Amino acid sequence: MDFAQAVRSGFKNYVGFDGRASRSEYWYWALFSIIATLVAGVMDSFVGLGFFSGVISLGLFLPSIAVAFRRFHDMDRTAWWLLLSLTGVGGLIIIIWFCFPGTVGPNRFGPDPL
Repeated sequence: MDFAQAVRSGFKNYVGFDGRASRSEYWYWALFSIIATLVAGVMDSFVGLGFFSGVISLGLFLPSIAVAFRRFHDMDRTAWWLLLSLTGVGGLIIIIWFCFPGTVGPNRFGPDPL
């Protein structure tokens, strides 16, 4: 999956918490989120308000959670593991897990996204 396909998939499955997301889909979505946040921050610095950053944050919040859920499903884990990110070290563990490939073939959450 390339960058444009991952962004389209993220917005297409805006609140789609079922199914699976490949590594490339997750990391391209994360890259898009970072770029959009940086661009909004630059725009806010020119305008002098926090309007653009707020809109981007609200607009990307649910699809970011949804793609993280689907990434956990690709690794054949429940999305409850996302609560691990609320701890200090848990965020690092999740980042490491998201770097590994998902299960090959279908699993209990659906067919292989690749």
